[in-house]
Amino acid sequence: MIYKLGDVAIMNKAVVIEQLKNIPLPQQRVEIVERKGLGHPDNMCDAIMDQISVKLSQEYLKKFGVILHHNIDKALLAAGEVKHEFGGGHVIKPMRLIIGDRATSRYGDEVIPVDEIAIQTAKDWLKAKIRGIDPTKHVEYQIELKEGSEELKDIFHKNEGILVANDTSAAVGYAPLTYTEKTVLSLERYLNSRQFKNQFPETGEDVKVMGHRNGQSLNMIVAMPMLDSYMDSEATYFRKKNEVLETIQTFVANELVDDSPTLDLSFNTLDREGKGISGLYLSTLGTSAESADSGQVGRGNRANGLITLNRPVSSEAAAGKNPVSHVGKIYSLLSHKIANEIYTTFKDDIEEAYIWLLSKIGQPIDKPELAAAEIIMKEGKELSSISEQVNELIESSFQNIDELCNDLALGRYPVA
Repeated sequence: MIYKLGDVAIMNKAVVIEQLKNIPLPQQRVEIVERKGLGHPDNMCDAIMDQISVKLSQEYLKKFGVILHHNIDKALLAAGEVKHEFGGGHVIKPMRLIIGDRATSRYGDEVIPVDEIAIQTAKDWLKAKIRGIDPTKHVEYQIELKEGSEELKDIFHKNEGILVANDTSAAVGYAPLTYTEKTVLSLERYLNSRQFKNQFPETGEDVKVMGHRNGQSLNMIVAMPMLDSYMDSEATYFRKKNEVLETIQTFVANELVDDSPTLDLSFNTLDREGKGISGLYLSTLGTSAESADSGQVGRGNRANGLITLNRPVSSEAAAGKNPVSHVGKIYSLLSHKIANEIYTTFKDDIEEAYIWLLSKIGQPIDKPELAAAEIIMKEGKELSSISEQVNELIESSFQNIDELCNDLALGRYPVA
């Protein structure tokens, strides 16, 4: 995205507020949005690693009153092997979940059972979220969590309120979501909702939704496996598939508003009638990690749950990073939070808000190296009319950053 420099107001040393002379995304011709769902291998890695961070944070707080150094943001879910069969396939080789990076396992004379916490948390998540997986039979676990460097660990030992950043990192957030973005997000959440799975228990959790808009034409491509234990024949598969497709179309149609794009929706487009099992998107456990696809932290959704090709994004993976010092997580969530607050407050004046945040390692997380707001104003509106209030919102967000960190430590903000 090319930004043309507009009105700029520097409110203090670290905050820059700029008016963009850009075309708002909904008015641009082409838009592409993706969401990897609950059972997608990449999303599974993100969600499990972040839950391990939450559990470790709670253990540290319970024992020591502080959150100690950890970053559980490196993971690989290596695909297993299954044999699909009508009436129910079977697992030949289990998946392997490799959990890595850094975690404090000793504080003073106290030992923290980091490996045990990580494995049990992964098992609990898998049991709760992926119905077909038995976490003791279908997954093997390899823990590669080591102690961090003394310099980084020392940040957490000082216990002086707001901590300093343990990385030099940048993040960006934006608001509002476009119609395409909201539709992709809500559709995946619906397909993995309890309501939908109760109605269609034969569908797996490995959902992927790709939306692309060309002018006023929106195309939604959905991939979601059908569980082979519910299928006794190819004919049954296609009958069930059509029922699911009709329900998806009804759901999206109910989301439409008067000025929505026209919709074309497709489902499991690799299927081929007449080829038997080889022509069907079947799953035994509900996720392609059973045999077809591996997963990795950072390859899934961004911090707001979407992969948006038309938007600026950070290279940071928020999932699993510690919630009190790693700005790759904190600023990723905070940038979207600030952008939403600005848009909600001034939606009569602005089209879009983009927030950029930059940290400097060793500098307190409530004192960013740079905070920049890039705002597309509505026709006839001027940045000068809201710049002071925008600056106040940004500064207020940093003054209350400890509340966000606390919420992250408790797992109140999903990052996958």
